[in-house]
Amino acid sequence: MNESTPVPELDHRFSDADAHPPSWREVSAVLQERQMFWLSTARADGRPHAVPLPAIWHERVLYFATGVTEQKAVNLARSSTCVLSTGTADMNSGLDVAVESDAERVTDPTTLHRLAARWLAELDWPYDVVSGGFAHPGSDPEPGTEPVLVFAVRPTKILAFSKGTPFSQTRFRFPG
Repeated sequence: MNESTPVPELDHRFSDADAHPPSWREVSAVLQERQMFWLSTARADGRPHAVPLPAIWHERVLYFATGVTEQKAVNLARSSTCVLSTGTADMNSGLDVAVESDAERVTDPTTLHRLAARWLAELDWPYDVVSGGFAHPGSDPEPGTEPVLVFAVRPTKILAFSKGTPFSQTRFRFPG
């Protein structure tokens, strides 16, 4: 992935006249500091499915974990397209961020160990690394059972919504 700083594109249709786009540093800080995100996927019949879950921002990628039988995992197995969003409940302050892309399974042991350490340090949520994903500590999965799946979302587009005076909507695009 190209590591150059994404260029903000202020959308003047949805921004106050005196608005300026947030910096990439501000947007990245929101993704780094937030623990909870809303994951939006689509069911087989097209109906939306949105749920809150913890995610970790690491090296310009958002990571999350889910059980193989959970609706979000079922949806992603059919269509990997998703949105992860986070922000504040305040109407007139803060910065809300939505990350659009495809979710890709993470199975590399080195990456899984690094992520398990981050889950513990940042979320106080311990995971053991097993073949193909995570396992809850002390669990003894039966042979042939799927691990907790770990997904990476490498942004193709990020929307940032500055709330307050002035309001703004900014798009950051990433190379595909």
